[in-house]
Amino acid sequence: MRTIFLPQSQDWPGLIGRPSMERKELSDRVGEILESVKSGKDKALLLYAEEFDGVSLNDLRVTSNEIAEAVKMVPEELKQAIKTASGNIDKFHSSQLLPEKEVHTFPGVNCWRKSIPVEKVGLYIPGGSAPLFSTVLMLAIPARIAGCTEIILCTPPAKNGKINPVILFAAYISGVTAIFKAGGAQAIAAMAYGTESIPAVYKIFGPGNQYVTMAKELVQQEGIAIDMPAGPSEVLVISDGTADPSFIAADLLSQAEHGPDSQVVYLTDNKDIIPKVMEETKSQLALLPRRDIASKALENSMIILLSSLEDCIGFSNLYAPEHLIINTANPDILAAKVVNAGSVFLGPWSCESAGDYASGTNHTLPTSGYARNYSGVSADSFFKKITFQRLEKDGLKNIGPVIETMAEAELLTGHKNAVSLRLKKLKND
Repeated sequence: MRTIFLPQSQDWPGLIGRPSMERKELSDRVGEILESVKSGKDKALLLYAEEFDGVSLNDLRVTSNEIAEAVKMVPEELKQAIKTASGNIDKFHSSQLLPEKEVHTFPGVNCWRKSIPVEKVGLYIPGGSAPLFSTVLMLAIPARIAGCTEIILCTPPAKNGKINPVILFAAYISGVTAIFKAGGAQAIAAMAYGTESIPAVYKIFGPGNQYVTMAKELVQQEGIAIDMPAGPSEVLVISDGTADPSFIAADLLSQAEHGPDSQVVYLTDNKDIIPKVMEETKSQLALLPRRDIASKALENSMIILLSSLEDCIGFSNLYAPEHLIINTANPDILAAKVVNAGSVFLGPWSCESAGDYASGTNHTLPTSGYARNYSGVSADSFFKKITFQRLEKDGLKNIGPVIETMAEAELLTGHKNAVSLRLKKLKND
C-alpha cells in the first residue's frame, strides 16, 4: 500500500481514482460480446462458456433435479447460517414497504402514488474463485418481497458444468424462479436481449468485474434498466489513535481479498498507528488463502495521514466509498457528516463483513464514486412508482384558471384548451 503523508486538499482529487482498464478498449470488447449474444443467442453463450469458463455445456438452464441435489450437499450448519441471514435481510427490507397516503393538494384535487413491482428482473451472481451466494440473498429476497413475478438468475458454471451448490440453495430459499449457467458480460447480454433459453428482463441487478459493469452500462443505453454501475469492491476506513490496529488490518484485507482490482483506503489523523496497521496487515495477509489476490489489490491501495478527523471525513465524502468504516472514539460525530457512502459501519465492533452477510442491510452498493448519486439496492429498487390523480368538478374549477394561465404563458394552446373546454362545459351545465 502506498503511504501518503498530509496531502493538501487541492491534491485530493488526484488520489481518489480507482484502478481500471482503458475504457475505450473495454467498451469495444464488451460491445462485441453483446452483439454476439444478441445475434447468436444460446449458441454464442455456449461458445463463451467454453472460452471463458472452460466448460462444454449442453443446456444453460439449471434443472429442478440439480437444485434438489445441491440442497442435499449444503452442510446443515451453513444452511442454518444462511436462513438466519435470510431472516434478517427479509426483516430489514420488509420494513421499507411503507404505505403512501392520498394527498389533497388543492380543494377537489387528489393525488397519490402506487408502488408496482418490476415484473421481470434478472440477477447476476459472480462466480469464479469466490461464488457469492450471499449476493443471491441480497437481490432475490427484496425482489420477492416487492412481488416481482419473474426472478431469473445467471451465474457462471464451474469446469464440471455445475453451479456452486450453496448458490443454488440460496436461490431455492429466496424465491428465484429460474437459474441459468451463464457468466460475465455475455450473461448481461442474455438477460437484456433474451435468448432461446434465457428470457429478456426489464431490469438487471448484481455486481461484477469491469466487463460486467461495462455490459450493464451499455445495455442501459439501449433502454434496459440496471440497479447501478456496481464494479470492483472497495472499503475506506477512518480511525483515530484509539482503534485496534488488528481490526483495521482485518477490515482492509476483507475487501482486498475480493479481487485484484479491488481497492482499500485507510485514513487517520494519528501518525503513530500507521506502522502498527502496516505490520498487522502484513502478518494477517500471510495467513490468507487468497493472499495473492489481496496482495494485488493492496498495490492499488493507500494509507493516508491527514491533519484531522474533519479532513478524513472530507476526503471520504470526496472519495464516496462503497463501504465506510468509522472506527473512532466517537464515531457518531463523524457519521453525522457523511454525505457520500454506500453503507456505513460505526465503531470497533461493526465490521464490514456483518453487512456483507447477515446484519440485514444490503451489500449490493455503488462503487467507483457512484455513491455520490446512487443508493444501494433496497426493496424500492424492485418497484416502479406510478402516480394517480383525480380531479372532481370543483377541483377543476378551482385549479383550472391556474393551468390555463401557465399553458398560455408557455404558448401551449392545446394544453389550455383541454381545461377551457371542460370549464365551459361545467359553466353551461
